[in-house]
Amino acid sequence: MVKAEVKKSKRLFLYLRLGVVSLGIVCAIFWLRGEGRWANLTSIFGRMNLLVFGAVVLVFVFGQMIVGLRWWLLLRTQSIFIELLAAVRLHFLGLFYNNFMPSSIGGDLVRAWYVTRHTEKKFAAVLSVFVDRAIGLLSTLLIAIFFYSLFLRKKDLGLKFGSGGGLVKSIYDYKLVLLLFFGFLLLCFLVMVSHEKGRVLLKKFWSSISCYGFKIFGKFKDSAVLYCKKPAAILAVLFLTFFIQIMIITSFWYLGFSLGIDVSVKYYYVFFTLTWVLGAVPISIGGAVVVEGLLAYMFVHFAGVQSESALALALCQRVVWMLSSLPGGLIHLLGAHLPKEISIDYEGGMN
Repeated sequence: MVKAEVKKSKRLFLYLRLGVVSLGIVCAIFWLRGEGRWANLTSIFGRMNLLVFGAVVLVFVFGQMIVGLRWWLLLRTQSIFIELLAAVRLHFLGLFYNNFMPSSIGGDLVRAWYVTRHTEKKFAAVLSVFVDRAIGLLSTLLIAIFFYSLFLRKKDLGLKFGSGGGLVKSIYDYKLVLLLFFGFLLLCFLVMVSHEKGRVLLKKFWSSISCYGFKIFGKFKDSAVLYCKKPAAILAVLFLTFFIQIMIITSFWYLGFSLGIDVSVKYYYVFFTLTWVLGAVPISIGGAVVVEGLLAYMFVHFAGVQSESALALALCQRVVWMLSSLPGGLIHLLGAHLPKEISIDYEGGMN
């Protein structure tokens, strides 16, 4: 019964995400039908340099290989010694699932599932996937904050966090909604406590959380200690991440010039990184529509780019992602993501 409910909720969540993507596509089509926008968009794509576009695809593919290397380094800090090519193949497989498979199974979960086939250290292997994701998102956000503080802080981009506006002001404006929400949660808790069945359910829930929580916490602590003991590896991972992001975003800057977008690269470093972080929120399939909409909006309203040109750049990014993900589909068809034999895990770890 519980499994059926879980499957039902996952299916509903998938339908909602598909609905977000479908609604976004429909809105974009209706927008393009007015005021000659479709003709402007096709003319922008017509003057795009295909050699530059191809170079961007190659740069992105190379960047994903480096991401595979980054994950491989994280695995080695946990004394998980799978082959570098195996880590790269699994990364491309996850990339393919993220960009092509409209399912509730994300690319990180796919990587986490298949990397356990390569090693006996199941928990540490799965944890490395999410540490890799966290490092990627954190470094991306740091790049956005750095370039915003360095170049765009004096411009009004609506990114203020002070008491005069921005996030704090939004929280204050919606304080009644937040109070009602937390009040509702408190009321539900009190209702459950006041009934015997509710108290039994809460007790079982707390027992399960306590039992499994302490086990997972212990494993997580052991893994965290190993990561902390390898500062050189963590620094190498961070360096690789910054290098990847800067390289890929700079290539999109050249592609933007090919599309007729003549703005400074500093806008790219802030806008691309912000949309990548926000696109990681699972409200659509692979961030589709959300990333494109936010990126186009930022370039139009904060960099003064023509709306059709901004949309063309956002669509080019999506096409680059999808083309770069195709090797993952081939890897899946050939079964190259499955290990020929489980690797030997040593206790020494990476120096």
